[in-house]
Amino acid sequence: MKYLVGLSRIFVGILFIISGLIKLNDPVGFSFKLEEYFSSGVLDLPFLMPYALAISIFVVIVEVLLGAMLLLGFKPKLTVWSLLAMIVFFTFLTFYSAYFNKVTDCGCFGDAVKLTPWESFTKDIILLVFILILLLGLKYVKPLFSKAINWILVLLSLLACILFANHVLKHLPSKDFRPYKIGANIIEGMTVPDDAPKAIFEYSWKFNVDGEEKVFVTNGEYPTVDGEFIDVETKEIQKGYEPPVHDFTIEKDGEDFTASLLEEDNLVMVIAYDLAKTNYDAFEKIKEVTDNALKDGYRVIGMSASNEQLTDPLKEKYELGFPFYFTDETTLKTIVRSNPGVLVLEKGTIKQKVHYNDLEDLKFNLLPSDKKIDIVLKKSLDSIMVLDQKYRADFSIETWKLQEAIDSSNINFIEKVILEKGYPGSSLVGAKAGETAWYIIQHSNKISKYIDIIEAAAEEKELPYKLYAIMLDRHLMGMNKPQIYGTQGSSYYMNTPDEISFIWPIKNIDSVNQRRKEAGFSDSIEESAKRLFGKDFEFKSLTIEEANQIVNKINQ
Repeated sequence: MKYLVGLSRIFVGILFIISGLIKLNDPVGFSFKLEEYFSSGVLDLPFLMPYALAISIFVVIVEVLLGAMLLLGFKPKLTVWSLLAMIVFFTFLTFYSAYFNKVTDCGCFGDAVKLTPWESFTKDIILLVFILILLLGLKYVKPLFSKAINWILVLLSLLACILFANHVLKHLPSKDFRPYKIGANIIEGMTVPDDAPKAIFEYSWKFNVDGEEKVFVTNGEYPTVDGEFIDVETKEIQKGYEPPVHDFTIEKDGEDFTASLLEEDNLVMVIAYDLAKTNYDAFEKIKEVTDNALKDGYRVIGMSASNEQLTDPLKEKYELGFPFYFTDETTLKTIVRSNPGVLVLEKGTIKQKVHYNDLEDLKFNLLPSDKKIDIVLKKSLDSIMVLDQKYRADFSIETWKLQEAIDSSNINFIEKVILEKGYPGSSLVGAKAGETAWYIIQHSNKISKYIDIIEAAAEEKELPYKLYAIMLDRHLMGMNKPQIYGTQGSSYYMNTPDEISFIWPIKNIDSVNQRRKEAGFSDSIEESAKRLFGKDFEFKSLTIEEANQIVNKINQ
C-alpha cells in the first residue's frame, strides 16, 4: 500500500500541475470554455458567465497548488480531500458533457491536448481511482521537508502562479498551442489531405411494410424494400478528418474575401471579436500603428463579429483607415487572446501576433517606395465608395436623382485623379480602395473612355482582372456586341407580373467557362445566371438578333 500510495502521489501531483499550468498559460481560453459550460444549453448558469475569467484563474491556480502540495506532502488531509472534491466535480462535468453531447472538448489540457468528452471522462475516472487510493493510504503521505520549508515552497508556488497569470493576461500565452500560432499558415490549416479519413454515417430507414413499421439500417445506400417509405434518421458513427482551421472566413456584405486576402503579401489584421467588450483606449495606438503600416504599403483590415452599428462609430471616432470584415466570434477568440489584438501575415502565414499592450513590438518591413500608400487619396476614395452605394439600392425617383448627382461628382473626382496620377490602383491606395475608381466608372457613361486604362490596370494587377472582365462585357453590350465572359444580363416586365430575364449573348459560348475561370470567376455561366435571376432560371444562349428581338418587343 505504501508503494501504491507513493506511485499515486507522484502521478496525481504531476498530472494536476501539468494540467493547471497549461490552462494557466491561457486563462482567457479556459474562461471561454467555462462560459460554454455556464451557457443555457449546458449547465444553465448564465449569472456566472461575467465571472468566468476570475473563476478560471482561481480554479487553475488551485489545481497547480494542490498538485504541488501533494508532492510536498503539505497538509495531506486537506490536500487529498480537496483533490477528491475537485475530481468528483470534474467527473460529473465530463460525464454530463459526454452523455448529453453538450461540450465537445472539456478543455482539461487547454489547446495542448484535445480530448473527446468520453476520453475526458475516462481520464477523470482513472484519476478518481488514484485519489481514492491516496485517501485510503493517507497515513503514508508524509511531508518531504519541514513545516516551514513546505510553507515557503507553497507560498512561492502561489506567487509564481499569480505573476504568471498576470503576465499572460497583459500579453499573450507564453506557449501558443492553437492552429493560429506564429509561423502557422492559415491556408494550409484549412486543407484536407486527399487520404484523410471520411466521416461514416448510419442511416435508419423506416418503411411501412404490409401495415407494419420496419427499420432498415444502411451506411448510405437506399434499401431495396417492398414497402412505403416513412422517414430516415442519420447518425454519425465515425467522425471524419477535421482540419485544424475549419471555421475561418473573412466576409463583407455577404461576400467571402478569405481566399484573396490570404494571398496578400503584406496583411495586417486588427482583431476585436466583440466591440461591445473591447478596450477602446487601445485604438488610439492602433490608429497610429495601422497608419504607419498603410504608409509602408501594407494592407490593413479589421475583423470582428460585431455589426456596422459598432464598427462604423469606432472607425469615425478614431479615424481608422481600414475597413472591418465579419468573422465568427469563436474563431476570433481562438486566433488571439486579446480584444483587440493585431496580426501580421504574409500570404496566409502568421508572422507576428501581439496583445494591444505590446503594439510597439510590431515591426513592419519598409517596402519599396512604389508600394507605399497615398493615405490622403485612400481616405478620399473610401468616402467616395460609401457615397457611390448610398442610394443605389433605393429605386425611388427622388433618391435616384440624388444618386445621379453623387455619381456625377464622383466621376469628376476620379477623372482628375487619373489625369494627375494614373489609375489609383492597389499599389497607390491599397487593394480595396483601388477598386473604387472601377465602381465609379462602371456606374458612369464613360466606360468607353476608360476601358483601355482599366484593362492596363488589370494587366498590371492594380485591380482584379475579373473587374475588367465585367466592365468589358458591359462595354460590349452597350455597343450591341456579344460579351466575352457572360457577366451581363437583363430583366424586364411587359405589363404583367411575369419577368423576362436573359443573359446577353456571349461570343464563343462553348469556351466561356474556361475564360471565366482564367479571369478569376469561381462560378460557371450557368451558376452565375442562377445567382442573377434565381435558382429556377435556366440559362439559354442567345444570338444578338434574338436578344434585340426581345428588347424591341419590350420597347413596343
